[in-house]
Amino acid sequence: MAGGRRLSPACLFLAVALVVLVALPELAAARTRRYTFNVTMATVTRLCVTKSIPTVNGRFPGPKVVVREGDRLVVQVHNNINNNVTFHWHGVRQLRSGWSDGPSYITQCPIQPGQSYAYDFRIVGQRGTLWWHAHFSWLRATLYGPLLILPPRGVPYPFPKPHTEVPLMLGEWFNADPEAVIKQALQTGGGPNVSDAYTFNGLPGPTYNCSGASDTFKLRVQPGKTYLLRLVNAALNDELFFAVDNHTLTVVQADASYVKPFTADTLVISPGQTMDVLLTAASSPSSPAAAFAIAVAPYTNTVGTFDNTTAIAVLEYDGAPQQSALRSLPRPALPLYNDTGAVTNFSARFRSLASAQYPAHVPRTVDRRFFFAVGLGLDPCQSRVNGTCQGPNGTRFAASMNNVSFTMPRTSLLQAHYQRRYSGVLTANFPAAPPVPFNYTGTPPNNTFVTHGTRVVPLNFNTTVEVVLQDTSILGAESHPLHLHGYDFFVVGQGFGNYDANNDTAKYNLVDPVQRNTISVPTAGWVAIRFVADNPGVWIMHCHLDVHLSWGLAMAWLVNDGPLPNQKLPPPPSDIPR
Repeated sequence: MAGGRRLSPACLFLAVALVVLVALPELAAARTRRYTFNVTMATVTRLCVTKSIPTVNGRFPGPKVVVREGDRLVVQVHNNINNNVTFHWHGVRQLRSGWSDGPSYITQCPIQPGQSYAYDFRIVGQRGTLWWHAHFSWLRATLYGPLLILPPRGVPYPFPKPHTEVPLMLGEWFNADPEAVIKQALQTGGGPNVSDAYTFNGLPGPTYNCSGASDTFKLRVQPGKTYLLRLVNAALNDELFFAVDNHTLTVVQADASYVKPFTADTLVISPGQTMDVLLTAASSPSSPAAAFAIAVAPYTNTVGTFDNTTAIAVLEYDGAPQQSALRSLPRPALPLYNDTGAVTNFSARFRSLASAQYPAHVPRTVDRRFFFAVGLGLDPCQSRVNGTCQGPNGTRFAASMNNVSFTMPRTSLLQAHYQRRYSGVLTANFPAAPPVPFNYTGTPPNNTFVTHGTRVVPLNFNTTVEVVLQDTSILGAESHPLHLHGYDFFVVGQGFGNYDANNDTAKYNLVDPVQRNTISVPTAGWVAIRFVADNPGVWIMHCHLDVHLSWGLAMAWLVNDGPLPNQKLPPPPSDIPR
């Protein structure tokens, strides 16, 4: 060392050891956490309808999975129902563990009835709320649960420690079998029947017929205490407004990344998204009964019908008398179902925490740029039911990105990629832009038919990617929650109308943009995201409205190995489903 004394070899070794121990305390404390998922049918009653539904360990919603950042998670799944099934660990980066990502026919073939599979992966660089759900057809209607990632032991939250943490899964209930609902829609080409209720942790609450106090989720709080609500939108097909009457919420996390805290009376949460919010109970509640409604209702500009209902849970203060007239509780004033302005104002407030401990590594340069036009389209009527197809003007509904409607393969794309056997499985020619540019948010083109294929975008390892996701008004503009598997991304810009590269790029936020895994493409607008392709494998990006995924609103990124051993996809596990 210039200008100083040299350390002896023994001192140098001790110094290095101390640095390693100080810099990586979470590695020393990391552990393997094991869970067993037995997928079975269970009898459940909601809205006076009793039916048998797929569950994990007989529970609806399924069990809570808790890990710490840095832990290894092993979940042994046994499929004891008559359906194929897979599980996706929504939002987990799956660094070099793509075999455990879970989307059927993308990273694995399904777990067939009577078979088992162990999902095995580590939680790296993430903390907060994620969730798990089935990723086969519409099974996630009842197969879902929270995945809670705690900081490494001894590392505090970057916000006041809450008194209690409460997972709150927002879902949908169908009186009919959801598998029968989507099967009928795909046969007829029309829109599927909508759900019958929204739910809080599986309970619809008292606003629906034949549903009362025993079907209502109740959150009991103590005056003056602060609670961390871990919100997950697990609904199949609806973005949701959320509010607690007479209470203000503080948003502190989104999609397992901390954000700069901000307060709001009403939240908007899209299917697939998670949000951690702080709720502080009043020191002396103003209501004599000290009970308040927690409400959700849909946000949509959808084509056709939707579940236009409001569900409530109840916030009750300790020491208050039990409420008997739950239906008469005042509800928070939620926006109208099509209030895009309220959604825009809320979404614009998200910023990464961007602190010294949690920096925002926003890509400043871009290697490859993509422009994806996202929306609905049509197919010709090829199979008639009752004399005609039930889409617009006797057609069939479809959905696409850049006019390509994704065809689900019958062989796992990741398996085909690992074996380099692409022929007959996929083609590496997904278009970087729409084949024919048009006025995306204006008058639709004359031809609204889509093309079909299993087409992917190949990327070299460590490629920096920017994607502009543009909504289209072909069959009516609407919001699309897009989820990227295997990655978080930074939301660097968004706006309304058609994206203008010359002017909109200059307005990007490259300092503290929010980091997410699911983002809603604004109704009649666009959003720009950036990520670094540093995770080898095949990763689907799809709309998290399951009806749109069923119609083909998806594509996949094929990320090649890097040159170093720790940049390569490992072989598939021995129990990978065949």
